[in-house]
Amino acid sequence: MDIFQKCRDSASYYAQVRNEGIYPYYRTISSGQDPVVTVGNDELVMLGSNNYLGLTNHPEVKEAATVALAIYGTGCAGSRLLNGTLDLHLELEGRLAAFLGREDALVFSTGFQANLGVLSCLLGRSDMVFLDALDHASIIDGCRLGFARRYKYRHNDMADLEKRLENTCNTGNDDKAKLIVVDGVFSMEGDLADLPSLVRLKNQYGARLMVDDAHGLGVFGTHGRGSAEHFGVENEVDLLMGTFSKSLATVGGFICGDAVIIDYIRHEARAAIFSAAPPPPSVAAAIKALEIVEREPERRKQLWENTEFMRRELTGLGYDTGGSQSPVIPLVIGEDLDAFKMTAKLQQAGVFANPVVSPAVPPGRSMMRTSYMATHTMEQLERSLEAFASVGREMGII
Repeated sequence: MDIFQKCRDSASYYAQVRNEGIYPYYRTISSGQDPVVTVGNDELVMLGSNNYLGLTNHPEVKEAATVALAIYGTGCAGSRLLNGTLDLHLELEGRLAAFLGREDALVFSTGFQANLGVLSCLLGRSDMVFLDALDHASIIDGCRLGFARRYKYRHNDMADLEKRLENTCNTGNDDKAKLIVVDGVFSMEGDLADLPSLVRLKNQYGARLMVDDAHGLGVFGTHGRGSAEHFGVENEVDLLMGTFSKSLATVGGFICGDAVIIDYIRHEARAAIFSAAPPPPSVAAAIKALEIVEREPERRKQLWENTEFMRRELTGLGYDTGGSQSPVIPLVIGEDLDAFKMTAKLQQAGVFANPVVSPAVPPGRSMMRTSYMATHTMEQLERSLEAFASVGREMGII
């Protein structure tokens, strides 16, 4: 068997999809990630972006990046461990730790790298890690690199998790180090982890808890500190991971927690010490975006008004929106090719939305992933609803 046979098989499938004019990936956008984007000659309402607070094109964020570019240049030309640490990196880490009420924080070049680096250096062969079935791919890959014994529990099923924790104690493994890792907000389904129950279980079975709050930071909680603040369990989350590519308007990731843990990760996480440091413009943009998150809670309020309006209206049209509790609202479609077809029809109707197909979701459970911004206007949202109504009826989904 040729190692490249899988590539030819995949090419055949995507050739068919392209020939049918419904290939939904790598669409080229020639504008900023605003509520309306330009694709080719068309202006589309953007319902596929994680720019929840609408800060990627904020003038202050762009100005901060521009100033950093002029002072520091385009990159750091090395890793944080050696020559790549700037005063900007330390400022951002200090601000993140203060905002989230933690002792320390460490910034990575991407959120994916943050999970890879943290989990691979913390998890050893004698350790145990417990994962939600719908945890992000970066969590899964980080745990694979760490060699710990992995236990996957059914999505948000606390009884299933407790059974697995209990079984480890009954088989003589109660003295092994245990870590529960979970998304605070699940990025495709839009629902929340049951953090209060996870806290109870981690305390009961002597585990630690790490929360990936990429989609919660800036969105949930009175002050925008995320899902742990939303549930009132901030002091019970041992490690909090987040990204800058959603509410914080740029690219990068971070981990925060007790200083002794962060310092260990700082010296052991291969994804950090063998990668170039985050570029100065991105770091400066994140600092400014965090400042805006703190001073403008009205953005979060508007985001939730838009979210609740769209969830109510989409449900009213007859769409199955799953258990969404966030600005990520999935619309269950069914077969993969139907999701591709709906993506193309929505684009023709003036809406940009993203298909999610197997294996990211179970076969026959494909969905359109829609997400909302504080900066969407009511006219843009109503225009989108008209498209969802007409395309959904045409395809027999509603």
